[in-house]
Amino acid sequence: HQVMCGRITLAVSANEIADFFQLSEIPVLEPRYNIAPTQNVAVLRFAPGKNEKELALLRWGLVPSWAEDLSAGSRLINARSETVTQKPAFREAFQKRRCLVIADGFYEWKKQDGAKQPFIFRVKDQICFTMAGLWDSIETPAGSIETVTILTTVANELAQPLHDRMPVILDHQDMASWLDPFAQDSEQLRTLLRPFPADRMSLEPVGDFVNDPRNEGLQCLAPPGPKPAEESIKPPKRRRGEDENQGFLF
Repeated sequence: HQVMCGRITLAVSANEIADFFQLSEIPVLEPRYNIAPTQNVAVLRFAPGKNEKELALLRWGLVPSWAEDLSAGSRLINARSETVTQKPAFREAFQKRRCLVIADGFYEWKKQDGAKQPFIFRVKDQICFTMAGLWDSIETPAGSIETVTILTTVANELAQPLHDRMPVILDHQDMASWLDPFAQDSEQLRTLLRPFPADRMSLEPVGDFVNDPRNEGLQCLAPPGPKPAEESIKPPKRRRGEDENQGFLF
């Protein structure tokens, strides 16, 4: 069963992000239309050892500090909010290393006519939104690498036809509570991890250019084009990488 929240977009300008989150510095960010696991995502967190917020780029796919290598990360791109406090990989991060993963869209796929039709979800009337995340740091021969996972919850009515899970999108008033380094009450924190209201989100089909995680650019958002007639006779070709977002659900 495919993973929930395995591809996101963040194409809004760095200036607008700095304004939206009231950051003192403008981050260095390239517009991205097809961010895949093991690539960097923009994260808002309290800077380690400091009492101030920062925007950092962390590798997507959490690798616990005790892991032997980075391979665990590709399996831990999402964490189920219902069990996150029980899993050894996430328990300590839930207490001490919560963060917000910034996006302006996420993709989900639906099987249609034997092919996978991609759709993009957005939050209406907001230039971007944040998803509940957890981060960790691992020492490697190349230095320390910081990694992140995105929490998931049950799908709302808009997402349900495509998947039974969706990322935990946090409302404005919940963002501060989730980031608060002094908040330690697991039960209270878990009340924030609920489905975002369907009527505040939009859903649009896009073309299959985005299916390949190596593809990037505005074309990822282009609407689906008409298919040539002979394609409907041939079995759909499987591209390399097309099924990389299959497999793990926590």
